[in-house]
Amino acid sequence: MPLSAAVISGVQKLVLYETRARYFLVGSNHAQTKHRVLKIDRTEPKDLAIIDDKHVYNQQEVRELLGRLDLGNRTKMGQKGSSGLSRAVSAYGIVGFVRFLEGYYLVLITKRRKMADIGGHSIYKIEDTNMIYIPNDSVRVTHPDEARYVRIFQNVDLSSNFYFSYSYDLSHSLQYNLTLLHSPCDPGTVEEVHTRSSRQQDSFDIFEDEGLPTQVFHGLQSEPYAKYVWNGKLLERVKDTVHPDWLMYIIHGFCGQSKLLIYGRPVYVTLIARRSSKFAGTRFLKRGANCEGDVANEVETEQIIHDASVMSFTAGSYSSYVQVRGSVPLYWSQDISTMMPKPPIRLDQADPYAHVAALHFDQMLQRFGSPIIILNLVKKREKRKHEKILSEELFPAVINLNQFLPPEHCIDYIAWDMARYTKSKLYNVLDRLSMIAENVVKRTGFFINRSDFFCHTLRPDERWGDLGGSLTSSGRVQTGVLRTNCVDCLDRTNTAQFMVGKCALAYQLYALGMIDKPKLQFDTDCVRLFEELYEDHGDTLSLQYGGSQLVHRVKTYRKIAPWTQHSKDIMQTLSRYYSNAFSDADRQDAINLFLQVYQPSESKPHLWELPTDFYLHQRNSMALTHDRRSYTYWWSEGILSYLPLPYDEVPCEENMKKVGVRRVNRYDESIDTYTEFFKPYELTSFDDTFCIAMTNSARELMPKTVGVDPSPFTVRKPEETGKSAVIGAKSSKEETVVQRKTAASAPPPPSEEQISSSSEDDSEDDRDDDGSVSQRSTPIKLLTESGESVRTQEDFLQQSMRETYGLNLAALPAEEDMLIYERFAYLGQNQHKLERTEPSVLENAINVVPVSCFTTDSIYEVSSPQVDRDNREVFEGHVLTGLGQVRSLCREDILMYREYIKNRYM
Repeated sequence: MPLSAAVISGVQKLVLYETRARYFLVGSNHAQTKHRVLKIDRTEPKDLAIIDDKHVYNQQEVRELLGRLDLGNRTKMGQKGSSGLSRAVSAYGIVGFVRFLEGYYLVLITKRRKMADIGGHSIYKIEDTNMIYIPNDSVRVTHPDEARYVRIFQNVDLSSNFYFSYSYDLSHSLQYNLTLLHSPCDPGTVEEVHTRSSRQQDSFDIFEDEGLPTQVFHGLQSEPYAKYVWNGKLLERVKDTVHPDWLMYIIHGFCGQSKLLIYGRPVYVTLIARRSSKFAGTRFLKRGANCEGDVANEVETEQIIHDASVMSFTAGSYSSYVQVRGSVPLYWSQDISTMMPKPPIRLDQADPYAHVAALHFDQMLQRFGSPIIILNLVKKREKRKHEKILSEELFPAVINLNQFLPPEHCIDYIAWDMARYTKSKLYNVLDRLSMIAENVVKRTGFFINRSDFFCHTLRPDERWGDLGGSLTSSGRVQTGVLRTNCVDCLDRTNTAQFMVGKCALAYQLYALGMIDKPKLQFDTDCVRLFEELYEDHGDTLSLQYGGSQLVHRVKTYRKIAPWTQHSKDIMQTLSRYYSNAFSDADRQDAINLFLQVYQPSESKPHLWELPTDFYLHQRNSMALTHDRRSYTYWWSEGILSYLPLPYDEVPCEENMKKVGVRRVNRYDESIDTYTEFFKPYELTSFDDTFCIAMTNSARELMPKTVGVDPSPFTVRKPEETGKSAVIGAKSSKEETVVQRKTAASAPPPPSEEQISSSSEDDSEDDRDDDGSVSQRSTPIKLLTESGESVRTQEDFLQQSMRETYGLNLAALPAEEDMLIYERFAYLGQNQHKLERTEPSVLENAINVVPVSCFTTDSIYEVSSPQVDRDNREVFEGHVLTGLGQVRSLCREDILMYREYIKNRYM
């Protein structure tokens, strides 16, 4: 069976040219070797007329085409000016086409920034966009309300947390994308892809007499998951008329990546959050669920851990864990007309058979498999019923749905009043959350594309055997998911998700062979880096939904937050209240217009005239549904037969219809991630190739003093972090003591008397530094005037040695170190007195345990290593090349050269 690879989009750089009658959008791949042209008619006042000839041009053909268009659009022969073909804008992708009351607009991405890299697949953040009106001014039919709709549409800031990728499907999880690469392809559905203008040209091959067949690959391109795509409606108008390379889907949420250095070995920690585009909106205006089972503030968070030293998806080690947050799946809302900080919760409709919850959990079973674990963090005890109303409705709904499911696939329900535990001084909130997280991760498992390493046999852990999920031939697969919710799904939910993610991170690092047991401690560089990533993730999602950053963070629940945090919490609360009261309505209108939930028309009332958007999101309120779902068999057909595996990842006939397969050769640019990332045939710079300014654990979290354990899994005091060491020069006595304690943390540790004396000396040094230049230029002369000064000088030198080397060299070595040194010296003195024919005498001299695999190794000789034939030929080839003698080309070299010639010049 041919190998599979993800298809890289052939349209990554766009240039928009304009004439009076048409727009010409020229798209090219990254190497600018293949070009496509899209023709957009500008003479239609209200319709969108797009022509895509599906032809692939080379660079010379595009230049000739643009030259002919420029010449043909001039008013007079030989005239040069603006009347011909003019270049309008350069872009990196198409967001979509949108129409309000006049003609269509084209939305282009004009600036981007690289945010993460997963297996050589770059993830970009949209930095700026351009909205271009398509019809010409001569045919434009103006409408007085058009400008207002444009302003509302632009209230959705596309430069804020919208992401895309040319080669990686961001709407799906890493588990789905890698599982798809190993799924069998039906040969009958494989599409022959030709990059030339005709079959006759494509069959021409200058190497055809060589008889060298090309290795065939299957390029796979799956349909995006519609729930997490935010420009699906904007591309719907042209989806069936243009080539798939023109379609670029964007997600909304969060994307962050940090580098964890484990003794120099780079491990990338990536966090991707996908916000649902169904029933999307702001805090108080979108609560609960709609009639289709889509809930408000639904976000899928995925943490990806991979060894960055190997880039390939097939050869590298990748692991991921997914969890979900979302509003309580019931018909409920809050009335904001009362202007209260906490408006009362009300249940809008009775749902005795849990119809809405059934639709929601049906979606989750289809995407994640079983078990579905609900972690409900709302309050249980209240003086006046508020949050408790939701728990009293959700728990009976889960009980009702579980009675129809098989016992092994039932929905687990965990209710825990996190706010009550936080106020109590007898309980530790994070300890309780860590226990819940351990049980959850053991139930669901996690994804990894590698089987167990040998280190798991050497250092077995009892918790590893109890891990859930599904074992495959290539590793493990996560089955099921944790669904966390409170009322807002912001502060409490983010802390709970962090604790579950921290537990999963330990298992992921253990599975990758990075740590010896699946457990991570707080106050380590690894957990600090992960905590910062999750706080950025929580702040971003909170701003999108609630209008402010997080109010309660992980440090708040650990009860180690500084006193200044309280004032910040008050400001965030006020900011959230102001946003909810005054700006959420405008933001909700903008989201409804951007997602095309509301489409303007002259026959309908305007968006700002609607008293509510309830009817826009609840389709059953406008028309009766013809297909009523069963209350007992509430899941979709075929899901139960594959559980606990998710139905979406099963290679069944229905799922394979959603996958486009291209038959390409091994070196084709559309699947060559290596060429796409490194661009070996072009002059590139490090700034362009490695342009991610990510957090580095060694640079920003590890202490800067010599002698400190560089492991990111070592527990450190808060003052020992790298961030506190680089803030600036320490002038006060207390800060100087902190620096000295940090520098002296390496073995052997100094005594308390040394620390106190060093702190006094440091204060004297600080006073000397405040003096004039002449005083600082002669310190030794001043120190040698009395015996006390001499003693101070010795203490100063000892302190400087401790600061430089991490230990005091003037102190006597430990007895154990002296014993090791004496044994080493004795071995060196007696090595020439031993006879080579008497190996037993060496054992009498010193007991040395052999560690080498070679039998004849000794102090006199070693056996030569065995080098296989392939490595010997490679070495001989390097030597001959250095001498100016080029070896004969092998079959692989000829294949690579042939593909290079075809892609670049033919």
